[in-house]
Amino acid sequence: MHDPSHTDQRGKNITLPFPPKRIISLVPSQTELLADLGLDQQVIGITKFCIHPPAWRKAKAVVGGTKHFDFEAIHNLRPDLIIGNKEENYKEGIEALEARYPVWISDIVTLQDAFGMIAGVGQMTDASLAAGRIVDGIREAFAQIKKHEGLSVLYLIWKKPWMAAGSGTFIHEMLTTIGLNNVAAHVPRYPELSSQQIQEWKPDLIFLSSEPYPFQDKHKAELQQLCPLSKILLVDGEMFSWYGSRLLKAPAYFNSLRLT
Repeated sequence: MHDPSHTDQRGKNITLPFPPKRIISLVPSQTELLADLGLDQQVIGITKFCIHPPAWRKAKAVVGGTKHFDFEAIHNLRPDLIIGNKEENYKEGIEALEARYPVWISDIVTLQDAFGMIAGVGQMTDASLAAGRIVDGIREAFAQIKKHEGLSVLYLIWKKPWMAAGSGTFIHEMLTTIGLNNVAAHVPRYPELSSQQIQEWKPDLIFLSSEPYPFQDKHKAELQQLCPLSKILLVDGEMFSWYGSRLLKAPAYFNSLRLT
């Protein structure tokens, strides 16, 4: 039996008198989750950054970006549920949508938060069984993680200025989960760093994320000059920052990293 009352991860209540049939997803990792929940027919709109599953890039309407919504496109789609995220979307845009539609927002810092999001989305869309299987699969996969105790790491997400993942982020949660010591853990969120700070922190490892800044091999040389003793790796940002069904694949990826 469908439950019409739902509470999002901000503590806000929404009412869905019937299972949603016209869903818009405003976050790439949650778009992938909706696909893995078997909701191809129900999802009608996604953002230009929603790259998984690839087939949806052509099949679904695009409603702008995560930080800049195309309100005309959204209104034309007449959604009965919009799913977003507190960090990845922008407050003003979400508030404008909430004035017209049921909007469910996730707020994810920990792995438990991710499990709560998956379960909540499953409940709203009458896909609780599929959501439960995904959560169980993620738990099993994370139980197989190899720890890398004793190594310090700096995880960079941006250049000009340098920006890192600090405490209170899902990336930090993933770093600590695999046993790494985040040298930016004493700074909240996503601090800007000077080259001098990076030098002074002397991390054993520097991870250059594939997103949001598209770090490439050419960027490694500059950092190697700053930190000649650090091992610098290009890493898949989706594995460290996506908190939906992509988490099924993250542990195997973490275990494949050659950190020593």
